[in-house]
Amino acid sequence: MPLFRGKGEAAAMLELTFIFTTALLVSFSGALMPGPLTAVTVEHAFRRGYPAAPLVTLGHALPEVVVVLLLLAGLGDYLARPGVAGIIGLAGGLVLAWMGYGMITGAAGATLLPAHSPGEGRGGSTFWRSLIATATNPYWFLWWATVGAGYVALSRNHGLPGVLSFFSGHILADFLWLSLLAAVIATGRRWLTDELYRGIIFGLGIFLGLFSLYFLWSGLKIIGGW
Repeated sequence: MPLFRGKGEAAAMLELTFIFTTALLVSFSGALMPGPLTAVTVEHAFRRGYPAAPLVTLGHALPEVVVVLLLLAGLGDYLARPGVAGIIGLAGGLVLAWMGYGMITGAAGATLLPAHSPGEGRGGSTFWRSLIATATNPYWFLWWATVGAGYVALSRNHGLPGVLSFFSGHILADFLWLSLLAAVIATGRRWLTDELYRGIIFGLGIFLGLFSLYFLWSGLKIIGGW
């Protein structure tokens, strides 16, 4: 039985793959930028080693699951209205363009790890520290109010498989980057250089700039009723 009525299984799988892949890449752009979650990962990886990564990811994922459920419930129905969805698409496109510009211009001076040494952490639960760092980050709210909301609106058109494709791609990006960061700290940062890190940021900035056009086009299409 096809996943979606009126479409072949191959077409449905291509759509789910597109949602998963773009969510993964867009989420990488946010995960790689230094912020509260990076600081928590660095701090706790110095004391715990690699096991800090899955704990930080879990603490980060819990608030995001709550947001996705809210978007799928009543809040999602409101955001699905053509006028609101179109504005979110335009806002998401502008935010992605802003993020891409910031990554491109800031790549030259980016540093993988902040100045830190073992034993400087303030302690506390890795899980709860990451949860608090996520929920109190204004950038996180901005991302979910624009890009995240737009993605949920896009993926929910494909039912539960679409939503799961989006969220799995999104959270996998966080887990992979935080795992790599913790592994680099645990092994003494032997191969992931600042130069490679800057190249990754620059490349993702280019991708965000291009993908922002898709969000802007989607917003205009919804508003114009094309």
